[in-house]
Amino acid sequence: MSFKQGNRGNSNPTYVNQSKIARFALIAFAILFLLLILSRTTFLTIDPGKKGVLFKRFSGGLDKEKVYNQGFHVIAPWNKMYIYDVRTNEGLEKMQVLSKNGLTIEVELSYRYMPIANKIGHLHDEIGVDFLRRIVVPEIRSATREVIGKYLPEELYSTKREAIQDEIFNRTSETVGSKYIEIDAILIREVTLPQKLRAAIEQKLEEEQMAFQYEFKLDRERKEAERKIIEAQAKADANKILNASLTDKILQDKGIEATLELAGSPNSKVVIVGGGDKGLPLILGDQ
Repeated sequence: MSFKQGNRGNSNPTYVNQSKIARFALIAFAILFLLLILSRTTFLTIDPGKKGVLFKRFSGGLDKEKVYNQGFHVIAPWNKMYIYDVRTNEGLEKMQVLSKNGLTIEVELSYRYMPIANKIGHLHDEIGVDFLRRIVVPEIRSATREVIGKYLPEELYSTKREAIQDEIFNRTSETVGSKYIEIDAILIREVTLPQKLRAAIEQKLEEEQMAFQYEFKLDRERKEAERKIIEAQAKADANKILNASLTDKILQDKGIEATLELAGSPNSKVVIVGGGDKGLPLILGDQ
């Protein structure tokens, strides 16, 4: 007994210190490990232009009605936040479609889209983050084929282009709207037709433009001729009215007025007015 007690009394202080250090290091490592885990699962920041929806693993699953706005959030480590970009994004789509007469046309579209911000919980529950590939692109392609199939290539190439893209937009917007996605615009960026068809359409458009210019020139000349006829008719009517209103008495009075004005001129010397068979000649002078 005395031998064992002697050993306890002579414990090595260095061994005790090393044991404490090892225990402290283990605790510090465990705390650091927990902090790293919690920093990734408990403390999170939602960036500007994004919103989040929370999946509660042990308390009801996906909370579809609550949307988390941008900023710092603290959640339980066993829950998961799904982040959605709710800003307007742009996509491009190039595809081949058949026109009304069966010709193949290559169309390039651009479109702007975004998830409906206050409905991302429903979007995530029914579709998921891959909504662009699963919903938007297929609906745009389907609507484009359906709409362009009702038109001729020359209508798409020139006269009906805006009407066609508006119809594609309306059809797509109505369909994806029920899936909690908003389409801001769909634009036809480029239309590629077969070379021979494009040359024929361009020639036809050029001929139509020339015919329009020729018709415009004819219409302008026709209006100018009508203007001259109206002007001549107006002059003829004016002369006819004037001739009907002139009598010998009026002409004699006008002649006397003109003679008096001439006689009053400082340059006049002698003025002789002859009235014909019925007029009385007048001689006016400065003598």
